[in-house]
Amino acid sequence: MNLKPETLSKIDEVITHYPTKRSATLPLLHLIQEDVGFIPEAAIPWIATKLEIQPINVYEVVTFYPMFRQKPIGRRHIKVCRTLSCALVGGYKTCAAFEQEFNTHLGEVSPDGEVTVDFVECLASCGTAPVVLIDDDLHEKVDVSKAKQLSAQIRAEAAARK
Repeated sequence: MNLKPETLSKIDEVITHYPTKRSATLPLLHLIQEDVGFIPEAAIPWIATKLEIQPINVYEVVTFYPMFRQKPIGRRHIKVCRTLSCALVGGYKTCAAFEQEFNTHLGEVSPDGEVTVDFVECLASCGTAPVVLIDDDLHEKVDVSKAKQLSAQIRAEAAARK
């Protein structure tokens, strides 16, 4: 595994907080995803060796929890809530608007590498539906018009970085 020295240090420190090494599986996965951006295939046997467990025990955690990604995503991650409250007030249209704005499909990286759009389960803001989480920022009442505004803002920020 090619991880930053500070990540390796955090991993070694986190393991000491658990009486059973196996219990550190989730925190290690989070640290690796934070460093690399996703959980590379090589991370599974690496974590298993580090925690003295079988690789299948790590793999089952990675595949069970939807917050772990097994492939790279765009620089920005747009998550649109698809549960009932959001669906009833236009969440599906909002999601389709983001896909159209970035010429991409769910779970794929946009051609410019800037975004990945995902349809996710409840973002816990049903009263302000439809809701969208862009990276760590929650946006409420995101209709198609607001999705286009947010998309323009993302493109402008990307252009400013270049």
